[in-house]
Amino acid sequence: MTDVLAERSFRGLAEAEAVEAVHDELDALWNDAPFVEAMDQMTFTTAVIESASNIVQHALPARVQQPVELGVDISVRPTLLRARVSAFHAKPPFGPLEPGTPDQESESGRGLALIEALVTTVTFERQDGTNTWILSKSQQV
Repeated sequence: MTDVLAERSFRGLAEAEAVEAVHDELDALWNDAPFVEAMDQMTFTTAVIESASNIVQHALPARVQQPVELGVDISVRPTLLRARVSAFHAKPPFGPLEPGTPDQESESGRGLALIEALVTTVTFERQDGTNTWILSKSQQV
C-alpha cells in the first residue's frame, strides 16, 4: 500500500461554519505537503469544498432528532490526492447522482459536474445511513 504523506480530518454538524473548518484543514494539509503542485492544490480544494458545501446545503436528516454531520478525511499520497466527504445520519440523495449540463435551466447537478471536472474520479457509496463521496485526483511525481 502506498504511504500517506499527509492527512487531515474534520467531523461536525453540517452547518455553514463546517465548510470554513474544512477549508482550514485543507490549508493545514497543504502546509504539510508543500510539494503538491499549486494547481493540484487549488483544484482539489475547490472540489472538496464544493462537496462539503453540497452536504451543508442539501443533505436531509434521516431522523428529525439526529442532525446531519459532515465528515471529511483527506490524504496525500505520492501520486494521489484523496478525500472522503460524508454526510452522516442523512437520507439517501434524491434524484439521479449524475452531473447537470450547463444548458439545463435547473442548477441541480451542477456542483457534481464541477467536482467531476476538477478531480480524476468521483464515486458514491451509501452505508449505514451515511452518504459518502470519494474524490481522487492523480498527480504527477
